[in-house]
Amino acid sequence: MKISIIIPTLNEEKYLPKLLKSIKSQTYVDYEVIVADAGSKDKTKEITLQYGHKIIQGGRPAAGRNAGAKMAQGEYLLFLDSDIILPKNFLEKAIKQFDKKYFEIATVLQKPISKIELDVLIYKIHNSFLKYTSDIYPLTAGVCILITKRLHFRLNGFNERMNISEDNDYGKRAKKIAHYGAITDTYVKTSIRRFEKEGRIKLAQKYIKHNFFEQLRKIGVNKQIEYEFGDFKNTKSLSKLELQLEKILQFINKIFKVKNN
Repeated sequence: MKISIIIPTLNEEKYLPKLLKSIKSQTYVDYEVIVADAGSKDKTKEITLQYGHKIIQGGRPAAGRNAGAKMAQGEYLLFLDSDIILPKNFLEKAIKQFDKKYFEIATVLQKPISKIELDVLIYKIHNSFLKYTSDIYPLTAGVCILITKRLHFRLNGFNERMNISEDNDYGKRAKKIAHYGAITDTYVKTSIRRFEKEGRIKLAQKYIKHNFFEQLRKIGVNKQIEYEFGDFKNTKSLSKLELQLEKILQFINKIFKVKNN
């Protein structure tokens, strides 16, 4: 079964080569790659062509994913963020579990490309949530979504009017009409650049605000939370609170290592 890998981009010359290299190294080879670019000013397009992949006009992530799906020839669609890395056997394991479980849409476990204990803990919590609550609440991260092309078009794609959480909205709508699940036999390596750009706690607050305003939308209050796309030049160090949490986690880990030894 052919997989169409769709990657929205905007000025991704730093990260995209790592992803494309990891795709090239896959043990599963029946795939195509479609890069939906939103007008990059760097070498994103050149890099895509050097790898021999298709490049089309994109937009914000939702629009880029939808544009890629329209061009896709595969029976499966794999939406990926451009700043991740796939393990060598990712496609093989993901498709095998997807078919075995009769999924029609699935999200995937993530591991941060970071040595910061706080980042590792955040993703452990995220992964535990995916494993044990996907039947109840579909937490869908756009970093990696595997779906049948048929279901994507039944959903009319991603909601391009949403600035944030269009991926989670996509998953919620899909779960209402199809078999939703989590791929747990493999994972993707995820960049923490958004953590570094916005701060871990501030980013969490942003999502909480978004969910709050989503509830208000039901009674006619319409407020959008801004979500940056393609601008990660200015990064921040850990905030005072994050630094305190990091020290606590390091201390706890040292204690456990001593006990285990």
